[in-house]
Amino acid sequence: MIASSASNASTGKGPSHRGAAGPCQAQVDPLAALRTPDDPPWDVYLTGTVFLDIIFTGLDSAPVRGTESWARGMGSSPGGVANMATALARLGLRTSLAAAFGSDHYGEYCWDALAQGEGIDLSPSRTVPGWHSPVTVSMAYEGERTMVSHGHEPPPEAAIIQEGAPDCPPRARAAVASLVPGKRAPWIAQAASKGTRVFADVGWDDTGAWDLAGLVDLEHCEAFLPNAEEAMRYTRTSCPREAAHALLDHVPLAVVTLGAEGAYAVDRRTGESAEVPAIAVEALDPTGAGDVFVAGFVTGTLAGWPLADRLAFAGLTAALSVQEFGGSLSAPGWSEIGAWWRKVQSLPGQDPAALRRYGFLAELVPAEQARPWPLRRAVPTIGFRRSA
Repeated sequence: MIASSASNASTGKGPSHRGAAGPCQAQVDPLAALRTPDDPPWDVYLTGTVFLDIIFTGLDSAPVRGTESWARGMGSSPGGVANMATALARLGLRTSLAAAFGSDHYGEYCWDALAQGEGIDLSPSRTVPGWHSPVTVSMAYEGERTMVSHGHEPPPEAAIIQEGAPDCPPRARAAVASLVPGKRAPWIAQAASKGTRVFADVGWDDTGAWDLAGLVDLEHCEAFLPNAEEAMRYTRTSCPREAAHALLDHVPLAVVTLGAEGAYAVDRRTGESAEVPAIAVEALDPTGAGDVFVAGFVTGTLAGWPLADRLAFAGLTAALSVQEFGGSLSAPGWSEIGAWWRKVQSLPGQDPAALRRYGFLAELVPAEQARPWPLRRAVPTIGFRRSA
């Protein structure tokens, strides 16, 4: 296992969303060698709900009833589907997002952070007059998190956008979909019929049924990426690796995340399987790490990398993300990936086999940091302006 020496933030301070240096420009295009004039306009399309995330970190324990707890760090950033969209864009993929935004200051901030800050295409998105943005407060402690969310019932026009119901999703190489048990999202089949490769994850099944037949859109998906607990419950198995193989009856490619153990994947079409251990890091905030993992795996898949390289890259991006505040704005870019790769090679005592596992990065990352590339980070308040 590679040990990482990347420093952890200890406060929520950073550039305001209007003070950052324009849209983040990925220094690496992982699909450069594959691009042709006939390509779809977008590499990845996704849809869902954008939240304003407020994150408290530096808590020594969970809040205790009847007491007041003070956090040592705090950050605010776009959340929900914005986590995935930002992670994809920061890895150099041309990303299009369909989402409803509230007409309040929170919605304005989230729109600006995604469109201006990250260069994400929001042409399928809409601001809904009179609708308040959903908000999630996340409290991180002991490597875990507890979340409290609030949101008003969306009006019909917002619900249509959030549920991915536009009749004509744009042409894209890939799409990322969050499956909901017992609920079909028509856009998934429409996208797949146009040749879009659909990567799916899933949340906790509150019904307790854990019935794969209820994931009705799984038949249209290229890959399914549940965590170990979800995979075992859906397949009625007691081993996540066994669960991954059982999922091949329903989807061509199964990827099961194993938490601190890493990830395991198996591809039905090639017979290939791979397992990559996790990178040891000190986690500041795990919010959005699963989304960053999926984004890394999608990137490697579209670029045509071997399965083990895709798993290693996804795990690395997730590990780098948990060392920063927030979900979306904790996602790493190529400058951070390159800095990590150069740093770990210089540290004494690294396992040579582990270093070889990430050797494919040498041909991807810039040889050196040519110029500063400030990434927007979660900030204590969304009220700061450039003159602050």
